[in-house]
Amino acid sequence: MRVLIQRVSRAAVHVDGRQVGAIQRGYLLLVAIREGDEPELLEPMARKIVNLRLFPDPEGRSHFNRSLLEEKADLLVVSQFTLYGSCRKGRRPSFSDAARPEKAEEMFNRFVQSLKTYPLRVETGAFGALMEVSLVNDGPVSLCLDSDEVLPGRGRDDP
Repeated sequence: MRVLIQRVSRAAVHVDGRQVGAIQRGYLLLVAIREGDEPELLEPMARKIVNLRLFPDPEGRSHFNRSLLEEKADLLVVSQFTLYGSCRKGRRPSFSDAARPEKAEEMFNRFVQSLKTYPLRVETGAFGALMEVSLVNDGPVSLCLDSDEVLPGRGRDDP
């Protein structure tokens, strides 16, 4: 599992010109499920994300001192299988490491449910839809979190 975390001032997702999800201050999560990922990594990934200290403290001593939970900020969670795109060969990316859509959708929905167990506002895009995602990156702050970093030895090693 791979999650691109972006700290945002605001973000929104539109499908066919209609807004399906929007947040104010918080994290935009772009989420990819890898072939072979198992459900037991979902809750540890959710816990890691909501506790990451990516917000500045009010006194200005540190740019990274407060978590999403401490800030009571929002989450916008969007599926994005292209995070597992490989450009190693040829000119067209390969997505063979990404999970099949049926499995990815089930895992994505379970991940969203794990996030919703925390006292936060959680919005989503529309799985499998062609989405327009708009955001104002705050900082900018963008981090990539792989499940292998959260649960070492559980996932496949990247080649």
